[in-house]
Amino acid sequence: MPDLPPLSRRLVLGGALAGTATGTVATALPAAADVVPQPSPPRPRGQQSMIGVPFEPREVVRIGLIGLGNRGMGMLPAWVDVPGAQVVAVCDVRAERARRAADQVAAKGKPRPTEYSRGRTGYKQMLAREELDLVYIATPWEFHHEQGVAALRTGAHVGVELPVATELDELWDLVDTSEKTRRHLWLMENCSYGRNELAMLRMAHDGVFGDITNGHGGYLHDLRELLFADGYYTDDWRRLWHTRSRASFYPMHGLAPIAAAMDINRGDRMVTLQATDTPPRGLADYRERFVPRDHRSWDETYINGDLVTCLIGTEQGRVIRAEHDVSSPRPYSRINTLAGSRGILEDYAGTDETGARVYLEPHHDGHTWRGFAEVRAEYDHWLWRKLGDEAANGGHGGMDYLLQWRVVQQLRAGLVPDIDVYDAAAWCSPVPLSVASLEADGAPVEVPDFTRGQWRDARPGLDSEETDMPD
Repeated sequence: MPDLPPLSRRLVLGGALAGTATGTVATALPAAADVVPQPSPPRPRGQQSMIGVPFEPREVVRIGLIGLGNRGMGMLPAWVDVPGAQVVAVCDVRAERARRAADQVAAKGKPRPTEYSRGRTGYKQMLAREELDLVYIATPWEFHHEQGVAALRTGAHVGVELPVATELDELWDLVDTSEKTRRHLWLMENCSYGRNELAMLRMAHDGVFGDITNGHGGYLHDLRELLFADGYYTDDWRRLWHTRSRASFYPMHGLAPIAAAMDINRGDRMVTLQATDTPPRGLADYRERFVPRDHRSWDETYINGDLVTCLIGTEQGRVIRAEHDVSSPRPYSRINTLAGSRGILEDYAGTDETGARVYLEPHHDGHTWRGFAEVRAEYDHWLWRKLGDEAANGGHGGMDYLLQWRVVQQLRAGLVPDIDVYDAAAWCSPVPLSVASLEADGAPVEVPDFTRGQWRDARPGLDSEETDMPD
């Protein structure tokens, strides 16, 4: 076992605060004088918001895919199968991946897409040559901003895997480029389309929880074996992030559904973020026990804390606790907890087949939990009622297929997107903001208003009206 550095007083205090901060922040958000400001540039002259702007309808959605690793290839089948979608181009830095993707499309009896593979710049060739309605980006995080901006500038709409960008100025650039090009860019947040998450959203909007006061979400997933598995993450990209920065890299899977239930950007907004982290123990400990000494990872020093917790305060006084931990031994969880003055939902509790439990007034007895199945049946979102059987074989329990079906449907029918660039920027902002807070010894930092004041306006989002796929 390697010698471990002693715990600093700041880390000890940070860990203690992480357990108590919900009670303190919920009653009093940080005073403005105590908050580290973050730049919020004014909208440039002549630039207009993309809020409420519908897609232009089309009969067929021509799709180009950038990045054909684990995630890109996992999403490929549904892009082929969803009615009205046509994969016309595929791109990856490795030619064999592009070829394999094209083979899969052709094997389904569809026209073979054009293959692009010119190292890091192959996507530029694809964007220059192809007429694309939708570009889907599933590359390592450090390329999302650059590729998203480039795709917008060619006139395509863009769906980006998590996160859409890792720097605050990059998030603003995506917002501004979307507004300038009049094209949508959104986060491909599949967990926002989870069955429990969408039912929770409808319950919140129906007042089942009363006045929403707090939520808890995140991404807790033991990735240690995969992080050290040669070839699983191309060029070790995901493990290397743990050598570069102290940050909450990937809390969006749990944060986004909570933010949607709280109507963030639709009547409320996130205003402050305060981050704490635990010492970086998990990856080094795993390497010590399971990784050969001649492996290249022994040249790496891991600096990102195992558990990074962000306490986020909203304009309406609510509190969200968003967590990220991929370095510790634990079962997978997105937490997915929402509470209010009349009840609470806790997900992944394992109490029934839904993996969730509720405690709701007046339907509780003896201060005991109730299974979620009966409640979910009442509040099942129309997408799951309509497509549940069709999505059953899709990735991640069907939520991938629902997301892809909905994206294609909105593009074909000329609807307003459920998730827009402002949602994407807000949900991904904890990545750079957690860095800023941790660098300031856990001080609260300001969350920019990416809507530039339009967060006050109530508007539809994921809780949408039922519509059909165009014929």
